[in-house]
Amino acid sequence: MTMRASRLKRVIGAVTAAATVAFVAACGSGDSGDTASDGSVTLEFAQWWGAELPAGEFDKIVSDFTAQNPTIKIKLLSAPYDATKQQLVTGAASKTLPDVVGLDGAWVNDFAKQGAITDLSKLMTDANYDSGQLASQVQVDGKTYMIPVVNFVYPLFVNKDLLAKAGVAKVPTTRTEFLDAAKKISASGGDVKGWALPLDTAVPNGVQNDVMSWLWASGGSMLQDGKPNLQSAPVKSTVEYVKSLNDAGVIAPGSLTMKEQDKVEKFTNGQVGMMIDSLAHINLIKKNKPGLKFEVAALPAEDTYTGKRGIPYASWGIGISNSTKHKAEAFKFVSYLLGQETNAKLSTIANGFPGNKNAKPDFSGSDPMFKTAFDIYQQGYPANEFVGLAKSEDLMRSFDEQLQLVLTGKSSVDDALAKAQESWSSVID
Repeated sequence: MTMRASRLKRVIGAVTAAATVAFVAACGSGDSGDTASDGSVTLEFAQWWGAELPAGEFDKIVSDFTAQNPTIKIKLLSAPYDATKQQLVTGAASKTLPDVVGLDGAWVNDFAKQGAITDLSKLMTDANYDSGQLASQVQVDGKTYMIPVVNFVYPLFVNKDLLAKAGVAKVPTTRTEFLDAAKKISASGGDVKGWALPLDTAVPNGVQNDVMSWLWASGGSMLQDGKPNLQSAPVKSTVEYVKSLNDAGVIAPGSLTMKEQDKVEKFTNGQVGMMIDSLAHINLIKKNKPGLKFEVAALPAEDTYTGKRGIPYASWGIGISNSTKHKAEAFKFVSYLLGQETNAKLSTIANGFPGNKNAKPDFSGSDPMFKTAFDIYQQGYPANEFVGLAKSEDLMRSFDEQLQLVLTGKSSVDDALAKAQESWSSVID
């Protein structure tokens, strides 16, 4: 299962059964994009965002748009993530998507190949839109089909008390420093370990969040020209590094069947000193263990690396239906959500980071660690190469299976990467 923003945040408010039924009916109606007798256009926008924001907040943002653009009306179709996914997958297959759609990066490749969502690159060109202000874009075959509106990042979490007890003076910034800190924490007594690595193949997002994050933190890529490149030196170095952590005995036991929530629980209970995790879990950890002293930091990079560091992320992405009659109006709404002022406001209320590089959230009412994480985010770049790939969860799972063989001594790194490369190449054409 890929990272998704619905799992990264606390859901505020509830969507009634009636609202969900209305959402389902609207998504299958094919009546979106209607032009009224007065010349105004009504665009349907299906997403799960409104269900996860404080009640009424998203409606205010949309109302501001319609006040500025009286000829464009927005009909919000808000439902929980799972209901949204189900209906959009069905709508994509039948070419009946609403005009504007919230997207998870894991859906983009399939939707684009089905011809269900439109090429945003062309719409940006037609509107003379400055794409340089965007923090990232999700592309298929060189064309943009999704733009992340709000990003939710995965920095390094460290237990300050455990580091101090182990005699580690500063938060590690390199791979060598991280391994050294993990060894000292693991040797400090009890059942404490330096790091947690969730590799349950049923939920293989640990490959994305906890393994490939080491690659991206050093500017590396698992792809070359859009094709798998798993036998490259950077990927091999990443797997060898994870193996070195395992060989040193610094990883919490049970990794092969551990899920993300197990990792968070171990960190919260003081059983591991460090983990890579969603920024959104700050409030959850503080709620469950108010006295825990911890902080967030950039992911450690290779010792000699001096470039910008990639940081894993999940997004509220946005796209436009390929069948809507009003692509220009739909893109006007998309560009509004990505405008500097609006994007800053939306990311603030979502406790996320903006998709517009020039937007800055208001951290005045938030935990100071959000500001620290935002500084890390600005100094690096959002990195998640699984976004936009076909069958991304299957790719994670096949890599996970090979990595497990390495960690249990049943395969060499070279053999595991060769088999993973073969498996991936059969999926990514």
